[in-house]
Amino acid sequence: MTSINTFARHAAVITAASGLVLTSGMAANAATAPVQRDSAPASNVDVQAQVSAPVSADSTVKISFDRPAVSSIAAPVIEQPKPVAAAPAAAPAAAPAAPKPTVQVQAAPAAPAAAAPAGSRNAIMLSAAYSQLGITQDCTAMVEKALGAAGKPVGDIGPRAFLGLGTVVATPQPGDMVVQSGHVGIYAGNGQVVSGGMNGSNQTIVHPLSWLTATGGVTFVRA
Repeated sequence: MTSINTFARHAAVITAASGLVLTSGMAANAATAPVQRDSAPASNVDVQAQVSAPVSADSTVKISFDRPAVSSIAAPVIEQPKPVAAAPAAAPAAAPAAPKPTVQVQAAPAAPAAAAPAGSRNAIMLSAAYSQLGITQDCTAMVEKALGAAGKPVGDIGPRAFLGLGTVVATPQPGDMVVQSGHVGIYAGNGQVVSGGMNGSNQTIVHPLSWLTATGGVTFVRA
């Protein structure tokens, strides 16, 4: 075991000494001769011949086997191109619709209302009713004034009392009274009525007959 260790130590010393001799020799040669890049390396025989100094058995020679760290560079990441969605094809423009033929519809002419004879009581009553448009009063007051203008004055009576002031007729004429349980007016013809006490503020206006028939039956009375 001792001879093996001694042999290993001598081998290590010879290797270290070889490095020192080569270094000193190269430095001396560099001072006296130009550097030859292609010169052949010295052989192991020459190196061993130049080692003459004895090496102590206790001498320790350290040989480093560490490799220099080599920095690594990560490979660049190449992003794959994203697929490009194809744009939807534009829908073909719809053909313009053919114009519809225009049909003109003429309304049937309304049947003319029977006019009250000129100078008759109906004509006078209707004229008196029109003269009161816009006046604030109740329905009975308007009809009472119209009757008085036609020569048939009455007192302050209720709506149903007008049923006894003339003759009940099935087909009304302008100037006839339109009597309801809670209202009375004067028929103006063409489905219109002149009434007082309307619009929630007792106004005297012209309005459709349907306003009355929608709330109950009516009776036409000719004075």
